[in-house]
Amino acid sequence: MADFAGREDWPVIFAAEYPLEEYFRRVAYREGERCRFCYALRLRQAAQVAKKGRFDAFSTTLLVSPYQKHDLVREVGQAAAADYGVPFHYEDYRSGFRDGVRRSRELGLYRQQYCGCVFSERERFERREKGKKD
Repeated sequence: MADFAGREDWPVIFAAEYPLEEYFRRVAYREGERCRFCYALRLRQAAQVAKKGRFDAFSTTLLVSPYQKHDLVREVGQAAAADYGVPFHYEDYRSGFRDGVRRSRELGLYRQQYCGCVFSERERFERREKGKKD
């Protein structure tokens, strides 16, 4: 992403760290709520950056994915907005998902086949293994 953004001359703010330990502490024995905790970590960080940068609003690329829980993303984003005083911009971009996949392939961008958490990676692996057995 950094290479592509640089070629396009897009200003991008990348998080220097991922609070993995904090995520696991929150999720332990509440794996069913893992998406809420993950969204909260990411969206609160985005809201904090937006406030510091005096941005008009913040949002997330999660909103293009048909695999994400949009109602939960909106709820968590609005809570972060209230805490940081920066509006959360919600828009349902799922209708552009297929075109985005096609375009990302044309550009040779990396496409991760799971959301990024270890639980999702395990589920992806299990689906792949189940497909081999059938």
